[in-house]
Amino acid sequence: MIKILVVDDDDATRKGLTSLVSGWGYAVEQAADGEEALAKAGAIVPSVVIADLVMPKLDGLALLRALQAELPFATVILVTGQGSIDTAVAAMKEGAYDFLTKPLDLPHLKLLIRNAAEKAEAVREVELLRRRVKQVWGLGKLVGTSAVMQEVHHLIELAAPTPAAVLIAGESGTGKELVARTLHELSPRARGPFVAVNCAAIPETLLESEILGHEKGAFTGALERRAGCFELAHEGTILLDEIAEMSAAMQAKFLRILQDGVVRRLGSKTEIKVDVRVVAATNKDPQEALRAGTFREDLYYRLNVVSIPVPPLRERREDIPLLIEAFIEEFNAKYDKRIRSVDETARAALAAHVWPGNVRELRNTIERAVIVCASELITLGDLPPASASRTGEPVADVPDSIAFAVGTSLDHAEKGLILKTLARNGNNKTQTAQILGISLKTLHNKLRRYGL
Repeated sequence: MIKILVVDDDDATRKGLTSLVSGWGYAVEQAADGEEALAKAGAIVPSVVIADLVMPKLDGLALLRALQAELPFATVILVTGQGSIDTAVAAMKEGAYDFLTKPLDLPHLKLLIRNAAEKAEAVREVELLRRRVKQVWGLGKLVGTSAVMQEVHHLIELAAPTPAAVLIAGESGTGKELVARTLHELSPRARGPFVAVNCAAIPETLLESEILGHEKGAFTGALERRAGCFELAHEGTILLDEIAEMSAAMQAKFLRILQDGVVRRLGSKTEIKVDVRVVAATNKDPQEALRAGTFREDLYYRLNVVSIPVPPLRERREDIPLLIEAFIEEFNAKYDKRIRSVDETARAALAAHVWPGNVRELRNTIERAVIVCASELITLGDLPPASASRTGEPVADVPDSIAFAVGTSLDHAEKGLILKTLARNGNNKTQTAQILGISLKTLHNKLRRYGL
């Protein structure tokens, strides 16, 4: 039953309104002032609050503001016997659902409560859906519910509120920059800048100037003063991508910035204090880079306060269906398409592919498929040839059909169908069970019975 909270310091008005609204079929609670209303609202979670504007302790507008922070689902109707256009406008600007003056127009109030309740329930459903999307799809734009991705989500949620340096390690295309952006967006610095620098893409001769900045005339071609990336990232987050590609000399200068929190532009004698949260990323194994001498040990330990390893796609294959749907949704919006999903043959090919380019390769594959697809379902023919193979051999080597001679036993036919489907899916048991319409447990039992 929809819950209504009636708030009025006048005892007779409050009780009369409570009795009236209860008669309309709502569960009604009452409070004599704003403070009592706020305490009760937290306990009963009303869909609609009907509050007098002028009350002791906490007036209607103050109650409205407090409820918006505590119970964003609730809609608030303000009532007063001292109404004015200015007050009504102020209340609506503050977020009130509507504003009524006494004596109340009861038929209008009944309609208003019904509409306000519907709005509150709609807002509640949207919020619950958003939470469900987060549970199913992942954290922010980090799609994935596999165990390895849940660990990534957990580490991000632990590290994000802190100023600690973070080192993200993972193969190219796994989404290291997306992890860094999610860290930033969930941090207290979210309103500050996010500055990404690809240390491998900038020539060594320009990298120092890019990071530190320079004064006019500091070197040939320095025609004007330029702020470096650390200055630009002040009160925000800086991502130094492919940190292990920096030279040893540049790594030493960067270490000093981390230690002292100051930068000095090239050609300047003045040090500039910066407040920057540092996130670094590398596609190399940090331990191997340390052994090879390409990653300074002191810098590594300074950066590796929190380490977040990002798994390759081949280690989180169960996330492929979710990623496919997420990318279809993204590119439907981008290209104004109406593609519903991927057909079984194409889905099996995508599940079987080894994805050497990881999530970036899958994303590019789905983008291309969305562009060329002429129907509501992406088919095998919409996929680029490379994505229709596992390690170079065509997926077509595993037939899309299977034939049995008349008289074949059902057990033999079932075994053949299961094994062919499993091979077609690159031994992905979860995908195979979905296609065959059986549970994963049933599939495991049948494979065990076959001695596999």
